[in-house]
Amino acid sequence: MIVDTHIHLDHEKYEEDLGEVLQRAREGGVGRFVIPGADPKTLQRAIEICEANDDVFFAVGVHPYDMESFEVFDFSRYLSHPKCVAIGECGLDYFRLEGDEQEKQKEKALQQEIFRAQIRLAKEYKKPLIVHIRDASRDSKAILLEEGAAEVGGVLHCFNADEELLSLANEGFYFGIGGVLTFKNAKKLVNVLPKIPQEKLLIETDGPYLTPTPHRGERNEPLYTKLIAAKMAELLEKDQEETEEITTKNAFHLFDIS
Repeated sequence: MIVDTHIHLDHEKYEEDLGEVLQRAREGGVGRFVIPGADPKTLQRAIEICEANDDVFFAVGVHPYDMESFEVFDFSRYLSHPKCVAIGECGLDYFRLEGDEQEKQKEKALQQEIFRAQIRLAKEYKKPLIVHIRDASRDSKAILLEEGAAEVGGVLHCFNADEELLSLANEGFYFGIGGVLTFKNAKKLVNVLPKIPQEKLLIETDGPYLTPTPHRGERNEPLYTKLIAAKMAELLEKDQEETEEITTKNAFHLFDIS
């Protein structure tokens, strides 16, 4: 079995053929699916999908691109749901900062405040974190350590191959590896992958985004976890079945979805 630990099944690109997408994945050996809380507007759709499918779970959170949603978002309404397995995706993303330096610093401070608040919620509700980090490794790591996020752990979604973050494996964090691993220009991730403890590796698609080779340019879907697992096994010089078993065991442990 493979677990797709980060798949946006609530995205509009799956609206017309979600049943077929899930069926293809199941027939290909994907046995669990986790929908991250990336867009509050589609959260109800995510819950409906989970309630209709025993093997689908969801997380609830506010992405750094949707900070305006945080003040009006009622986490408590969803965190008690039996299918809610994590908080996130939350974190820091400095890639799209706009304006002059003062405006950028103001936005960074707001992102950090909202990230800290969600870490505290995770600790309060005993849920692991799904962490989004882009161009913000140092600040993200510092906040996770300062807030004691090791108490709940989590996953660094779409791991950016920054070796500075590897020490978070000792703080209960896993590393989500997706289709980027199959890209020709993924040399940094390819080189870093063997340095990640195998008991901390997870597989994810981030579908409908980041489709692995040879399907780049197409919509991503959970079945393509097999391509990621194959590339991971090749780089780690392991049997693919063993790689799938390891990453599935890790996902079961982190999200308690066995």
